Amino acid sequence: MVQADPFKNALKQLDDACSILKIDKGTRDYLAEPNKVLRVKLPIKMDNGKVRVFTGFRSQHNNDRGPYKGGIRYFDPEGGVDYMEKEVKALSSWMTWKCAVVDVPLGGGKGGIFVNPKKEKLSVGELERLTRRFAFAISEIIGPTKDIPAPDVYTTGVEMSQIMDVYSKLNGMGSQPGVITGKPLSLGGSLARNVATGLGCAYCVREAAKTIGLRLKGAKVVIQGYGNAGTFAAEYLEKMGAKIIAVSDTKGSIINPNGLDSKKVLEFKNKTGSVVGYPGSKKISTEQLLTTKCDVLVPAALENQINAAIAKKLQCKIIAEAANGPTMPEADPIIYGKKIIVIPDILANSGGVCISYLEWVQNNMGYYWSFDEVASKMENHITRGFRDTLALSKKHKIDMRRAAMVLAVGRVVEAFKAKGLWP
Repeated sequence: MVQADPFKNALKQLDDACSILKIDKGTRDYLAEPNKVLRVKLPIKMDNGKVRVFTGFRSQHNNDRGPYKGGIRYFDPEGGVDYMEKEVKALSSWMTWKCAVVDVPLGGGKGGIFVNPKKEKLSVGELERLTRRFAFAISEIIGPTKDIPAPDVYTTGVEMSQIMDVYSKLNGMGSQPGVITGKPLSLGGSLARNVATGLGCAYCVREAAKTIGLRLKGAKVVIQGYGNAGTFAAEYLEKMGAKIIAVSDTKGSIINPNGLDSKKVLEFKNKTGSVVGYPGSKKISTEQLLTTKCDVLVPAALENQINAAIAKKLQCKIIAEAANGPTMPEADPIIYGKKIIVIPDILANSGGVCISYLEWVQNNMGYYWSFDEVASKMENHITRGFRDTLALSKKHKIDMRRAAMVLAVGRVVEAFKAKGLWP
C-alpha cells in the first residue's frame, strides 16, 4: 500500500485557506515551502564496534511570528527516508499554523532521525551517541532565538537534556535551557508539560460539547492511541464526567460499552505491554474502534487513519484530533456533511506547543510558575483559539479545519506583510 504524501495534504489545506482569504499566488508560494530543510548524515559507533550511518532532518517552515518551534522524532515510516523528509516538511508547516491558531508567537519546525529505537533495540549508549551527534549536526541552526526543538515520537526529556548539553557546550555555556523544551524540571522544564497535549485536547472537547449542547457527564469517548496524548486526554475527560468505552495501542483495540477505567487500563498496559487483554474488554479491529457509536472520538495515534471509507461509517458527534494529520483530505467533506464537529489537529493537540512556549518564556525569564498557573495560561490560549476558529467557521460557512487554517494563515500573512521584504 502506497502511503499518502503528508506534505501534499498540508499544501491542499493551505490552498483552501488561501482561496478563502483571496491571498495572491506569490504569498501562497512563500507560505507553501519551508524556509530551510537540513538533511544530515550521522555516523555512529555501535556497541559491537561497527560504524552505522543514520539520516537526520530539521525542517524550518516559517518564522514570521517568532523562532521556529517543533518536535524531534525518532521514527521509521514505511515510505523510507525520503518519505520521512516529506513528513517533517508537512509537520513543520502544521506547527506554523498550530502556533498561529492559538496565538503563540513562534513559527513551525520539525525534525528527527530515521530510526525506530524500540524496534531496533538500541542500547542506552547507542541512543545517547546518536542523539548527541544529531545535536552537533543541527547546532548551527538551532538556538533560543532561532529554533527551539522539543520531544516527539520516541523521544523524551532525556534526549532533550542531551541536545541542550551539546548546544550549551558548543557555545561555551554551562547551561542554555531556552534552546529546547520538554526538559526535566531539574533542567528548567515546566510543570504541566507531561499532561499538556491530553489536557489541551480535553479543553477543546469541553468547548465543542458546549457548542453542540452535549453534556460531558456520561458522554461516551473512544480513543485511538494510548500513548501520552491519549492517556491524558482519557484521564481529563473522565474528570469532566465522560466515560471511556474503547481504546487502542499498536498491538490492538479493545472495547467495553459499560466503560473502562483509564488509569487501570494504563497500569495494565505498562505491566503487559498492551491494552489488549484488559479484563472485561473485548478485542476489536481498528475500523471497528474508529466507527464505534460514541459521542467523542479522539484519534491520538498517527497520520492518515480516517479515510473516506471510514468517514462514511463514523458514528460520533465530535472528533478531537490529538494526533497530527489523522484525517485524510477526502474524508473532510464527508464528515462535514454528517454534521460531526471536527476539532482539527492544529487546535486539538496544541496544548504541547502552548506549554513549550510557556517553558521557553520561563527559561528566558529565569522565573517559574506553579502547575495551576501554567495550566491556566494554556487553557486561555486554547479556548480563545477554539472560539476564534468557531467564529470563522460560522462566518465563512466552512468546517472547523478550514476555519482554523484561515485563522492561522491570516495571522502569519499579517506578520509577513507587516515586516515587508528585505533584503
